[in-house]
Amino acid sequence: MAMLAHLPWWACLLVGLVGYMVCASVAQSPSPAIQAGNVAQSIMTAWIKGLASAGQYIFPIIGIAAGFVSFFRKRQGRALVGQVKAAPSKNTLNGLSWQQFERLVAQAFRQRGYTVTHIASAGPDGGVDIELTKDKERFLVQCKQWRATKVGVSVVRELFGVMAARGAAGAFVVTSGNFTDEAAAFAKGRNITLIDGAALLKELEDKAAAPQTSIQANADSSTPICPNCDSPMVKRTAKRGANTGSAFFGCSRYPACHGTRPIA
Repeated sequence: MAMLAHLPWWACLLVGLVGYMVCASVAQSPSPAIQAGNVAQSIMTAWIKGLASAGQYIFPIIGIAAGFVSFFRKRQGRALVGQVKAAPSKNTLNGLSWQQFERLVAQAFRQRGYTVTHIASAGPDGGVDIELTKDKERFLVQCKQWRATKVGVSVVRELFGVMAARGAAGAFVVTSGNFTDEAAAFAKGRNITLIDGAALLKELEDKAAAPQTSIQANADSSTPICPNCDSPMVKRTAKRGANTGSAFFGCSRYPACHGTRPIA
């Protein structure tokens, strides 16, 4: 149920309905006659039918319960956005628990049109916290509610390795605090966007901006500028078409903007 609750509420109910239909069909199917030589098969069939009989009640219960959890999580995310927008300050962000901070970040990305999937974690530093999908591309998000210390380069470097291993198009590190200069330098050119507390507050206040347009810490004038919207560009690798495998600069606001520049 905990895994299912990460899906939208309607998907939870759909899983429960499909599970019920499959289990009910198996449970109500006629049992084969027991004959000499097929006793083991008959026992296995009876065992499966017994599981299906229980499953036709268990699946709907799990689906409905997970749907309620999913619905209230999303509702809580909206409430957190309203709470932060009512008092947009760093103290407001620091006053949230790490679970609330993750839900706030998730809702911020939902408002920008991403499909959000929470990743189960064991604690406030459980690795990748959120997966995003948009236009068939996947992005990873790591949330760091660090009040006293800055997020260092080791966090960004680790996320870059996970991003490459999972074949994600990009990644975000979101913190209520700030980033070190080393972290900003490592992220530059690797399609990792760093969103600090100030940028997150701005994101929540301005729905017109996309998370990719957030200020990447310590970006400098050497970063290419998109010819379409004047946003910073990041290095990408073509995944399809005649130029598959070739590197190029793409707009950091992709998929909202499709501006590109060749790499000299």
